[in-house]
Amino acid sequence: MDYKHLVVNVKENALRFENKNALYVKNETLNTWEGISWKNMHQRVENLSKGLLQFGVETQHNVAIFAENMPNWIIADLAIMSIRAVTVPIYATCSTKEVDYVINDAEISLLFVGNQHEYDQAYELLESSSYLKLIVALTDTIKLQSSVSSMYLEDFVATSPTQEIEDIYVKRQQDLDINDLASIIYTSGTTGEPKGVMIDHTNIGASLAAHRYELDISDKDVSLSFLPLSHIFERSWVFFCLHMGIEVYFNQDPKKIAEVLKEVRPTVMCTVPRIFEKIYAAIQSKTKEASPTKQKLASWALGVGNDYYNKHQRLEKKVPLALQLKYKIADKIVLSKLRALFGGRIKFMPCGGAPLAADMVSFFHSFGLDVKCGYGLTETTATVSLFGYTNFEFNSAGKSIEGTQIKIGENDEILVKGPGVMQGYYKKPEATAQVFKDGWFCTGDAGRLDKDGNLFITDRIKDLMKTSGGKYIAPQKLETALISDSLIEQLAVIGDQQKYVTALAVPNFENLKKYAVENSISFESMEELIKDNKVLALFEKRFDELQQEFSAFEKIKKFTLLPREFSIEEGEITPTLKIKRKIVQKKYKALIDKMYAE
Repeated sequence: MDYKHLVVNVKENALRFENKNALYVKNETLNTWEGISWKNMHQRVENLSKGLLQFGVETQHNVAIFAENMPNWIIADLAIMSIRAVTVPIYATCSTKEVDYVINDAEISLLFVGNQHEYDQAYELLESSSYLKLIVALTDTIKLQSSVSSMYLEDFVATSPTQEIEDIYVKRQQDLDINDLASIIYTSGTTGEPKGVMIDHTNIGASLAAHRYELDISDKDVSLSFLPLSHIFERSWVFFCLHMGIEVYFNQDPKKIAEVLKEVRPTVMCTVPRIFEKIYAAIQSKTKEASPTKQKLASWALGVGNDYYNKHQRLEKKVPLALQLKYKIADKIVLSKLRALFGGRIKFMPCGGAPLAADMVSFFHSFGLDVKCGYGLTETTATVSLFGYTNFEFNSAGKSIEGTQIKIGENDEILVKGPGVMQGYYKKPEATAQVFKDGWFCTGDAGRLDKDGNLFITDRIKDLMKTSGGKYIAPQKLETALISDSLIEQLAVIGDQQKYVTALAVPNFENLKKYAVENSISFESMEELIKDNKVLALFEKRFDELQQEFSAFEKIKKFTLLPREFSIEEGEITPTLKIKRKIVQKKYKALIDKMYAE
């Protein structure tokens, strides 16, 4: 199958849509959303492309972007690819050491940065790096050092290109090749040294074609972008939006996502399980505080919604007239208000990065929020499988997308083959050879396929724990089951080579404080509160209730409450909010040892 080059696709859309806005960013001073038209965006891409050529960027040369989400991130990305160069994203939350690793491994001479902290980190590396020559600030609020080694974006593109540069630009455009390397994405990973995943334009083109086949979407839709563009999930989704002519709003403050959802009112957006888990816990907590009458009303309405959406529409069964009438009432008084938390216009929300508990998926679908769970990796250009519109299984990751094959190998490992699978790992031929077997990519994840082709994820094979008694434990399964509780914010299961399973648990501090007030528990600090006997007894009871369906050897026997959340900044979780288990175990070794010493 022939796939269209993303740059060609964007150029065609710039002519097609011209004055329609492609991207939006919020002006916090004026409290308004400002749009960038397709014509304007493409002109800025072209200008930046020529600036890169003047700097001397060669074909398939690596250029890095170290910034948070913003329109200029995507503009820089497209400009790099427009001259057949290679984009290397760096997470905005990376430490200076991690940035240094990428710069040296990818031999980065030109680096785009988005804010003052990123600029300061990059500038610190200028002197020691044998590769980094220039830092370009994507925003004009950054205070630059007086140096020829850093400049603002507007200055970088200010010089009028010579005729020679114009000719080179035209030639690069003519020579755009679908087989060119498009990006090297360094996996944040939960373990080990980062590996640069090589994604080519065929991978991107195949992803766009598959999603166009799978999803009912058009240029009338609106998307909200808030996951890191440095991650393949959000970036490939924004590519898809550009491919389809969908307007993209960039949320630059994750803490404001709730209010931004109501402002933008997106029709589509991708997200990760943690967002749904937090909203689910908030809804459950608010429901418990409501009057008995309102609780009964909410329970009735969600029951009707479950019957309507999950037991009829999902299974393509005709909805009885009586249920239709009940649904109209339930939707007006309860269900529509729950959808309003997401802006009220959501058609569907792709969800990936980690498993989302089946009962939680069912809950959101019961009030009409189409959460499309799926499975994918950086190495597969994101999506491998995805929920369809009907006949999906709540505890699955959907079925393989168009053009992609899945089979189960040794040790229940999920193997993938298709045009979305990466070229390999940058400068790591041995690591590349290890993950390919007879043309199949070995994902490192365990799973199974049912007779209808639904994929069920068991766990990461590398993440499986083996107790000293020889029993295998799937930590993600435990974490997913417990994290839905309104009192549990985060959880790290421990147990490899240990006599039993333990956990480090981060409470939902807001809900825990409410519990303390309601039960007359006085405290001066969170450290004091989590050591209170009533609090510990409460969590012990919750753990017992939530683990009833687990085997005795799988259950968490002891836990320790922590006074603060695991964070990206501290290196404890990945940008997609997955626990970095080895780092957590090393950092909290004393607390873990204490649980096994008692």
